Amino acid sequence: MTLLVQKYGGTSVATIDRIKLVAEKVRGAKQAGYDLVVVVSAMAGETNRLLALAHEISEIPDEREKDVLLASGEQVSVALFSLALKELGQPSRSFLGHQVRIETDNAYGKARIRNIDSTKILQSLQAGEVVVVAGFQGVDEDENITTLGRGGSDTSAVALAAFLNAGACEIYTDVEGVFTTDPGICADARKLARISYDEMIELASTGAKVLEIRSVEFAKNFAVPVHVRSTFSNVEGTWLVREDETMEDVLVSGVSYDKNEVKITLLRVPDRPGLAAQIFGPIADAHIVVDMIIQNASADGTTDLTFTVSKGDYKRALSIVEKTAPAIAAKGVNVDTDIAKVSVVGVGMRTHAGVAAKMFQVLAEEGVNIEMISTSEIKISVVIAAKYTELAVRVLHDAFIGKQGTV
Repeated sequence: MTLLVQKYGGTSVATIDRIKLVAEKVRGAKQAGYDLVVVVSAMAGETNRLLALAHEISEIPDEREKDVLLASGEQVSVALFSLALKELGQPSRSFLGHQVRIETDNAYGKARIRNIDSTKILQSLQAGEVVVVAGFQGVDEDENITTLGRGGSDTSAVALAAFLNAGACEIYTDVEGVFTTDPGICADARKLARISYDEMIELASTGAKVLEIRSVEFAKNFAVPVHVRSTFSNVEGTWLVREDETMEDVLVSGVSYDKNEVKITLLRVPDRPGLAAQIFGPIADAHIVVDMIIQNASADGTTDLTFTVSKGDYKRALSIVEKTAPAIAAKGVNVDTDIAKVSVVGVGMRTHAGVAAKMFQVLAEEGVNIEMISTSEIKISVVIAAKYTELAVRVLHDAFIGKQGTV
């Protein structure tokens, strides 16, 4: 029988009624002849609730203990989901990350998967059971519980599909697929029938919430077919596929935004070799991902160095920078939490000129000031004041994608 890995996010299992609905869907797929491994997230809002409890005790909670706490959300979900399947007469078995042995490194809060032991999963499948696996969590070589970061259940699912050589990985969510932008902001947003792995990686890295970036990287590296679709309808969703020649005919496939970033600036840093390493080395050692970086040299031999990190990491990053600043003779540190990153993405950029110029002109006409710029082969990102986010998304979508039908 064909093996499918299905992942259901927090909104899909937010209530007991929804858990029962999804259990019916899974039983139907099993009756249709599929072997099933189901990855389940914590119930909607549960991770935030647990995180808030941690912050009531500590402003910067210990990372190891925070992972122990946050992993409990998925433990509840897999147990309830397995119970729901059994009530329908469908044999099932739930597993936590350490039971399946999803082995990771020890980067708490954003651990990376190193290996998966499929022995117990295969035994359970052979017994005719639906295997229910807790997403988002794993275990390091010292048996410490780890978590994979926000959206980590996507990564769990795609990694399992890769290690098990599944026929496909279906990501079920509360939207019907990947859209050209957020439909909540732009009424003209349209669903994509398919999108390349590279485009999805860029959209995920620039704020699109449909898939977590590392799950797409796994899918690309192991050629896992991924189908993003809605839990609450049976319509075809969006397929992640390898790039083909026809995709370059489309200049821009999507416009994304991210309000979850903070800008940190070190003022008047001496402009000499080695200081950037002194600044970013400790940040890297703390497993904090830096996104955009700009450096402005001045005539007096100093430079302002600005970079962005996620809001979840900025307090730790700021603490590190404030310790580093005196050692490198920086004149101060500024923080701006009221920013957003807006991006346009498309493989057609590889063969078409003028995208950046058009993007900057469109924003200028609306009075939107650009604070930072970052580019890749198929992406252009700008940092702007957060209050202009929705306006920027709408005008860029209209300029590059317009009011067309389904791609």
